[in-house]
Amino acid sequence: MQTKNNSSEEKSYKEYLKHISTFIFDVDGVLTDGNIQVNTNGEMFRTMNVKDGYGLKTAIDQGFNICIISGGSNNGVRLRLQNLGIKDVFLGADNKTKILEDYLSKNNIKPENTLYMGDDLPDYKIMQEVGLPTCPQDAVPEIKAISKYVSHKKGGKGCVREVIEQVLKVQEKWMTTEKVSAKYD
Repeated sequence: MQTKNNSSEEKSYKEYLKHISTFIFDVDGVLTDGNIQVNTNGEMFRTMNVKDGYGLKTAIDQGFNICIISGGSNNGVRLRLQNLGIKDVFLGADNKTKILEDYLSKNNIKPENTLYMGDDLPDYKIMQEVGLPTCPQDAVPEIKAISKYVSHKKGGKGCVREVIEQVLKVQEKWMTTEKVSAKYD
């Protein structure tokens, strides 16, 4: 993973990771590779990475808050996320920043304890509202420029698992329980 250092006073990315209690993710381009397959009936299909699912489930099992905020709206995506145990899924979001503010307020979460991963311009404003803005390796340049943490993995190819694993390792919560969840696929 790479960290953006705009000044010599910038904190190491590991300093940010120590204080994260909440992960917020976009869907298309983060949990998926951004491709959409459309069948002859107009149904849209996305592909999600099982390793990302394992990371999400592990974070939930370790007591982290997980929230999904996406402009896209797909029932299959909602079902997949709910099957992983994610309760806070906001799809079809027109105003991501408002949803973030409401979510943080409702759950008494400080923005500085929040990590958001986005990949494209609709994520720009919300990423400026969190303590740790992050992105996949293949995010657009404007998003990379404001990210404090850039994954080596592309969207839909394990970037979510990578960032979750880094946080859990820094907080000494990775592989600390005997229970390893099998329900992530």
